[in-house]
Amino acid sequence: MSQDQFTQQDPTEQHAAPGSGDQTVEYPGRTGDMDVHPDHGERSYRGTGRLEGKKTVITGGDSGIGRAVAIAFAREGADVLITCLESEEGDAKETARWVVDAGRQAVTVPGDLRDEQHCREVIDRAVREFGHIDVLVSNAGYQMSQDGGLDGITTEQFDRVMKTNIYALFWLCKAAVPHMPPGSTIITSSSVQAFQPSTHLMDYAASKAAIVNLTKALGHDLLDRGIRANSVAPGPVWTPLIPATMSEDKLESFGAQAPMGRAAQPAELAPFYVFLASQESSYMTSEVLGVTGGSPIT
Repeated sequence: MSQDQFTQQDPTEQHAAPGSGDQTVEYPGRTGDMDVHPDHGERSYRGTGRLEGKKTVITGGDSGIGRAVAIAFAREGADVLITCLESEEGDAKETARWVVDAGRQAVTVPGDLRDEQHCREVIDRAVREFGHIDVLVSNAGYQMSQDGGLDGITTEQFDRVMKTNIYALFWLCKAAVPHMPPGSTIITSSSVQAFQPSTHLMDYAASKAAIVNLTKALGHDLLDRGIRANSVAPGPVWTPLIPATMSEDKLESFGAQAPMGRAAQPAELAPFYVFLASQESSYMTSEVLGVTGGSPIT
C-alpha cells in the first residue's frame, strides 16, 4: 500500500536506487511506454485544502513533475489548466482524469510553447475558463543529452531548448500577469543543473540558469502588484523525459550522482510547489528551493 506524503520513511530507501528503469523510449516520452512508471502521487498524495478555490495553470502537466503537481493542486482544492504537446494529449487526458476525480475542473490545451501566440492562447483560455489566474507554474521543458558536449549541440537544438525553457516562461508571464490578482504566485521549474552543469546537458543547464535569474528578477519586479515568484530546482527525477532523451548507459546510473543515491519520484516534488502556491510561503519571493537529494545549489 502506498504511504502518503506525511508518513515518516527512510529517504534513502523510499524508492528504487539509483533510478527506476533502464529502457529508452521515443521522444517526447509517454508514461505508458516506460518500463517502470513514475509515482505521481496518484494513490498517495493527501490534500488538506491549502489551495481551495485557486485557479491554476501548469505547463507540461501531462506527465512527470507536471502531472504530480496537477494532482496535488487538485487535491488541495484548485482548478487546473494543463498544457502539453499534441503528441502527449493521451497523457494529458489521464492527468485531467485525476484532477476531475478530485472534484476540480480540468482543462487541457495542446500545442507548442515555442510559439509566442500559443503561449498567449494558453493564458486566454485560462482566463475564459476561470476568470483569472492565481498560480502560474512554468514547468514544461526540453533537453537532449549530447555526449559530444559543445561540438554535439546544433543551433537547431540550442534554439529549441531556449525557446521551450526560457522564451516560453517570458511569454507566459507577460500574458498572465495582467490577469493575476494580488497574492498570486509564479512558480518556475529550474534544476540542479543551473548550479552544477553536466557537459552532456550544457544547453539545458544554461537555460535553467537563465530561469533562476529571471525568476529572481520577476520576484522583485512584481512586488508592487502583490505577485510573488519563486523556483523549485529539482535534482534527478524519474520522468518520461529521462528515458526519451538519455542513452541506456546513462539510464543505468541515473540518480546515483545525488548524495541520497537515487532519483526522486515526481510525487516527492509536488509538495514544494503546493507550498510555494499557498499562503504559507507569503514572505518568500525570488527564492530557489533545492529538492536535489542532497546536492548543493550554490
